[in-house]
Amino acid sequence: MNTVRKSAPQLETLVPYDPKYLPARIMNSANENPCDVEEQIKREAMSAVRNVKLNRYPDPLANELRDLIAESNGLDRSQVLLGNGGDELLFNLALAYGGPGRKFLNMPPTFSVYENNAQLTGTEVVNVPRRADYSIDEEAVLARVAEGDIDFIIVTSPNNPTGQLAPEDFVLKLLNATDALVMVDEAYFEFSRTTLRPYLMQHKNLVLLRTFSKAFSLAGVRLGYLLGDECVIREFLKVRQPYSVDAVSQVIGKVIYQNRAKFEPSIIQIISERERMEQELATIPGVTAYPSDSNYILFKVADAGDVWQKLFDRGILIRDFSRSKYLEGSLRVSVGTPEENDEFLAELRKIVAG
Repeated sequence: MNTVRKSAPQLETLVPYDPKYLPARIMNSANENPCDVEEQIKREAMSAVRNVKLNRYPDPLANELRDLIAESNGLDRSQVLLGNGGDELLFNLALAYGGPGRKFLNMPPTFSVYENNAQLTGTEVVNVPRRADYSIDEEAVLARVAEGDIDFIIVTSPNNPTGQLAPEDFVLKLLNATDALVMVDEAYFEFSRTTLRPYLMQHKNLVLLRTFSKAFSLAGVRLGYLLGDECVIREFLKVRQPYSVDAVSQVIGKVIYQNRAKFEPSIIQIISERERMEQELATIPGVTAYPSDSNYILFKVADAGDVWQKLFDRGILIRDFSRSKYLEGSLRVSVGTPEENDEFLAELRKIVAG
């Protein structure tokens, strides 16, 4: 027949996540590392890929890479889980700890996929908005958690898209105040130089999410991982898709992780450029930039949507949040190469000056 029944009811009002991926000369919108993997490491990775038997299923749990990550973090294999990017692991969080009759505490504005995943799994979303300066409303969060009905919480540190770290003392208070699973999304922790890793052994309800996409220049290869207590990882194992990390990604990830120290120069450059960009943005009349601990900067400007379009017309793609709830009038620029950043700042000055 030429009709089809409706999809699941929870999809009716759900808007698909749109990364706004558009072709541009300067791509400063997706918080990627602007430096590609160096050629020597690429050659090593491609050599490893040539040895992959493509007709065989991959190791279901990517155990060789899992062991590398565990050893470097002083953990056992059972405390690490690989995923098809951080996105898969975020969805698995909602599958394992959400669902009908369960509640997720969210702190908007933050990564919109968190709330989408909750809606997809029939999880009730409890929003505790951030303050006007985008800092966490710590008292409100702790008061809401004290009611005892929250099942999982995501604390993004640094927060995307606003850039600030979550205060360590707040996260520790939160962990001590609830038995809800607290995921700290550390996708950008290499740029903040701050991690909650030292507290894993003291808090079974703490799990850390990390990714290869940002600091390790591997956004094109989908790899993320969790660090957590064995009992938490076991629950994620129950809901994950089999063979979700393909064999090619596994061997590339292994090479990248073994060479991770070689990414330090690009990380240092990004941090230095971020600080320079913050200083430069502060000198542009009408632009308000928010402090960042990551590889991107959120800023407000009048007629933000128009400013975004004019930058795009000049070949510069940044992220437009100007019509998003809690972020009205805001744009986010990823830290690029020094040359890309110079061009962005120069064009922004011209556009704002009219």
